[in-house]
Amino acid sequence: MKFQNYMILEFPSRSANEAFARSAVACFAAQMDPTLEELGDIRTAVSEAVTNCIVHAYPEGLGIITLRCRILKDNTLDIVIKDKGVGIPDVEQARRPAYTTGGSERSGMGFTIMESFMTDLEISSAPGKGTSVHMRRKLQRKQ
Repeated sequence: MKFQNYMILEFPSRSANEAFARSAVACFAAQMDPTLEELGDIRTAVSEAVTNCIVHAYPEGLGIITLRCRILKDNTLDIVIKDKGVGIPDVEQARRPAYTTGGSERSGMGFTIMESFMTDLEISSAPGKGTSVHMRRKLQRKQ
């Protein structure tokens, strides 16, 4: 699919970088003139995806998170967030609301939140090879 603009960021899986990733995507998406609601939804979905990488992908220490954003020609923001961490053994199980491997302090709603705020969500993962979360949000055109 052809794109009009893109960015790629790579950063360590430190908790401080969740806010950085969320803000970077919001700044990049601003050129599409989204509504405040759309921008809030995008920020939340990115926050959930990056937090999953930080909490679950690298339990033994720091790893690398890669974030790619593209603006597609049909006014769609395309976001991919990848890690090379432990992976998810059963993606379908992980997508179920309230399922978590993060202990009692985690709600297990990350994928559910991403799915509800984005137009499309695809997750691919392999144990020991990492996880890729591919999200798209079709934005309204302002009149």
